[in-house]
Amino acid sequence: MQDMAAGAGSSMLYSLLLFLVILSLQEMYRGKLASTELFTILGGFTSSLLFLVLLTFIGNFQESNGMKTGWGAVVLAEVVALIAAGTVHRVCITTCFLFSGGLLYEVNKLSGIAQSKVESKTRRH
Repeated sequence: MQDMAAGAGSSMLYSLLLFLVILSLQEMYRGKLASTELFTILGGFTSSLLFLVLLTFIGNFQESNGMKTGWGAVVLAEVVALIAAGTVHRVCITTCFLFSGGLLYEVNKLSGIAQSKVESKTRRH
């Protein structure tokens, strides 16, 4: 059975491309995203997706260079995402922060599950 996970290099490339596409689309539709309350919330959500893909990029970059990823990567990705959200609307900053916190919680939970599966496989062998 093949492992479906992408390597650090290809994952880094895909996350960088996704970051550029999401940021470009967000800036292209900035006026629409700032037009109503619901679209403003959507603008914050798209900015939190920027946070997620940028965090993936930074984590893979650090992993490929042999460094350990820590809270500095999270803070850097969050600051960049909040700046991008601020270009759309001020309320997007708040919603981006809230959505990013939820995404970070879920990614941390998934990471813990994946890590425990890897550890249980290594204990059996």
